[in-house]
Amino acid sequence: MTKELAIIPTLPTGSIATYINAAYQLPILSAEQEQGLAQRLRENNDLDAARALVMSHLRFVVRIARGYMGYGLALPDLIQEGTVGLMKAVRRFDPDQGVRLVSFAVHWIRAEIHEFILRNWRIVKIATTKAQRKLFFNLRSSKKRLGWFSRQEVEDVAKDLGVKPETVLEMEARLNNYDVAFDAVDTDEDDRPAAPAAYLADTRMEPYANLERKDEQAHDREQLYRALDGLDERSKAILQARWLSEKKATLHELAARFGVSAERIRQIEKNAMNKLKNRLAA
Repeated sequence: MTKELAIIPTLPTGSIATYINAAYQLPILSAEQEQGLAQRLRENNDLDAARALVMSHLRFVVRIARGYMGYGLALPDLIQEGTVGLMKAVRRFDPDQGVRLVSFAVHWIRAEIHEFILRNWRIVKIATTKAQRKLFFNLRSSKKRLGWFSRQEVEDVAKDLGVKPETVLEMEARLNNYDVAFDAVDTDEDDRPAAPAAYLADTRMEPYANLERKDEQAHDREQLYRALDGLDERSKAILQARWLSEKKATLHELAARFGVSAERIRQIEKNAMNKLKNRLAA
């Protein structure tokens, strides 16, 4: 075993404080050591070299993960996700580019932590577009005071981040919302707000709603069959076989039945559907 690998011990399990302390005790590799290990990993797929590279950079993962503790997620989870990003960076690192691994790995560590936060910070996904994701991780640091943004602050943040003011306002509203359990928890607190289950009534089984729904379905069915009666027999038979039967017929089966090509059946079906839509919309 080479000297640079001998200095990399196994990290202890147990409390997160013990893990972090051990990570900071690991020695940092010199540029020459890092270069040699990266070459061995690339040329020989040396997993011991990969492990040495990962272990020597765990302190940077911890440092980056601590910067995301304001999202209410556990630090061990953030460190774990950041370590996954570090391992991906080690696998993709090219020692011939003349940069240190830490400079290359920062992007991968942050990207993995970002994905974890977006998946777990809210039950409902809070950021879907590129602009929203950018805002999510910059909006808090852009605030100069507690409370809602003023109009000028909205304009300034939008300009700094290259997004529309409306996008800033929308994301600010999302960040100020919080998840609420649907079912109430039994407690003795009189001032506890009611859970949504107490005021979001399910009206689907009410007699009036059921009767209204059945009348609407009957009306729609009557309109459909009246429109079907206005079609020629072949068109009606094709639509019934294709859409109103339990076992739907294929174009080739109907082509054999009516003695025409499958393409002709498709054309008849399309024309019949257009006629139906026009009759139902009238």
